[in-house]
Formats: sequence, C-alpha cells, structure tokens
Amino acid sequence: MGAILGIFFLLPHTGSQAGEPSLKEAYFYRKLGDNETQCLMCPRKCLIPEGARGVCRNRENQSGTLFALTYGRPCSIAVEPIEKAPFWHFIPGHKRLCVATVGCNLRCKYCQNWHISQKRVEEVRHYNLSPEEIVEIAKREGVKSICFTFSEPTAFYEYMYDIAKLAKENGLMTSIVSNGFINPEPLRKLTKVLDAVKIDLKGFSEDFYEEVCFGRLEPVLNTLRILKEEGTWVEIVNLIVPPLNDDANEIEKMCEWIKKNLGDEVPLHFIRFFPNYKLTHLPPTPVETLEKAIEIAQGVGLKYVYIGNVPGHKYNFTYCPKCGRCLIKRVVFFLLENNIVNGRCKFCGEKIPGFWGRNLKKSRGGEHAKTREEKNLDFTNCAHNTGLAILAV
Repeated sequence: MGAILGIFFLLPHTGSQAGEPSLKEAYFYRKLGDNETQCLMCPRKCLIPEGARGVCRNRENQSGTLFALTYGRPCSIAVEPIEKAPFWHFIPGHKRLCVATVGCNLRCKYCQNWHISQKRVEEVRHYNLSPEEIVEIAKREGVKSICFTFSEPTAFYEYMYDIAKLAKENGLMTSIVSNGFINPEPLRKLTKVLDAVKIDLKGFSEDFYEEVCFGRLEPVLNTLRILKEEGTWVEIVNLIVPPLNDDANEIEKMCEWIKKNLGDEVPLHFIRFFPNYKLTHLPPTPVETLEKAIEIAQGVGLKYVYIGNVPGHKYNFTYCPKCGRCLIKRVVFFLLENNIVNGRCKFCGEKIPGFWGRNLKKSRGGEHAKTREEKNLDFTNCAHNTGLAILAV
C-alpha cells in the first residue's frame, strides 16, 4: 500500500457526537448459536463472540449481529496522482480521490501505514462522511477516479463497496490497493464495481507470509486468479525486503507463476524497501537487487516490469515491448511524456495493455508542479461539516 502523503487536517477528530454515522451491518457473515458470529470476509473466517471484534479490528459482534464499525468514518482522504498507487497502466496522469479507514487483516512487520492499519477506530481521528458525500467531493474536485488505499480496503469492505457502486453510477472510475487476502464471494461481488486492482504480492513462500505478514500466500494467489477470470485490470507490487524475500529463485518462481496464470502483460512493480515499523533494523533494498529482479522477470518473459521508490531510474518508465521506444516518462509520481495513442505505441503501433482513456496532455509544470500547495475542500454541502482539507501532491 502507498504511504500517506499530502493529507492535512484542520480540526480534531469528530469523536462520538451528534451526527456520528449509524452502525452498518456487515455484508458477509453468518450467525451462530449463543450470539456468536463468523465473519466470511477474508480467509481467517474469524469466530467472533458477543462483544468481540475480528482480527481486522473493524467488525464487532453486538448481541449476535456483526457490524462494520468504520462505515462512514474515513480517517484519510487525499487527492493524488494515480502514479503513486502505483498504477502505471491506468489512465496515466489523472487525479484520484484516495479514501481509507483504519484496519487491516494482516500484520506486516514493515507496514509503512501502521499508524492507521494497525489501529482501532477509537484510536485514530476520523471524519463523518457518507458514500454520497465522498462521491460528491470527488465530482467537485474533478478527479477521474476514487481509490481505496493506505490501509486495507477489505477491512472496510461495506463502506468501500457502497462508495464504489455509487461512483460508477456517477461516471467515476474505481480502484483499490489491496493485500488480496479476501474470500472469493466478496471479491467477485466487488469486481462488479471496480475498474482496477493493485495487489501487494508480498513474497512467494508460505513461510514469509506466516512469519512476516501473519497471513497465507495461497488465498492471495487465488485472488489473482479470480481477478483474471473476472477481467479486472490488475497490477502487482512486490516489495523486496532483504534478506526476507529477495531470494533469486523465489523471485523467478513468482514471475513464472504470474506468466503462467495471469499472462505476460501484467505490470509487475519491484519496490524498494525502507526501514519502517518493526523492521527499522534492516537497511534499504540495494538498487542492484531490484535491477536483478527486473532481469529475472524479463528473462521469464514478463513484458512490463518496473522499479519503484527509486526516483529517476530508467525502469520508472514504460517501454514498448516491440520497438523498445520509451512510451511513458515519469518523475516521482508525475507524468512527463505519454506516447501511447488510442492504446497503442505511437512509434510502431503495438497494442499496449491497460486503461488509457483519452490522450492526456503531459505535465508542463502547471497543476502537477503545485506539489506542496494546500488545497481546501468545500464541505458546506455535506451533512457533516468536518473541516477537512487536502494537500494535493
């Protein structure tokens, strides 16, 4: 998941005051005897007795009914370039409205957003915004899409789904940045209101998932298979954390699995690790390690491989697999040049997979150059005036 940047709050959290959203019953669970419930959202299938919560901290059993506590309570909202996700084949250069609540169903030791992903709703300031208000903000800001990111969208599925459904009805595109640890039924339902998904494939061994992420690999692979079946656009991120998941043989097996099960055109982003959360004792990923991963992926036959968190590297760019010309140039999260016309290489006509939309003009130091300009949003038409401001980056 991308680190939170460009978020600026004017008022303290709303707390439990008049206007607090009503509780939302969870979408995927079953009622058991003695007021016990079982959540069916993710592979954990948490058994939740009365008064308790699931591993994600967001679903609570109240008198035998499971409620989604973060519905209508986002803790992070920001307008950002889509490149930051990273989505590099999904309408380059457009702005997205990012939405997040607290919570996650994994416990990654290197999480860069642990201050919201590993918290309960009572521990982080939040804002009262209905799905209708979120969509209205997106329309007023002129963004092309709404992206659910920063924490784990599966943990606030009900809120995400209702926003995404309404967004599609209003002509907006939708995307999520997810760990992919979700059950098939809620995933298939979600794909009906999503345009793009970025999956964090954190490693390629069950040991890594169990020891570093408190999860399992196979359900994530199954998520990727389902997304392929449903025709949802997918990009994959692999954060390389030496010495935990940088084994060359493991990376090769991962790339081979991707090619065999998803095809050779799925964008794969190798991301540089920086010390964070419980792994502050580890050094950043050597750039040479990332370049070796690129070499492995290309050797397997993947056509679109990238390096992230290394600004200015040549593998921040998109190249045509046929003629080798540079198609998209990026600096940090911003678009400098786009040579894809009607979904094809401008130079040789090769079809380039992705969502390209209309031909967007490259940035010339105008809107995207204002990376540190505070941008106040007008909440006067919202039912709950939260006083939230957004710093566009």
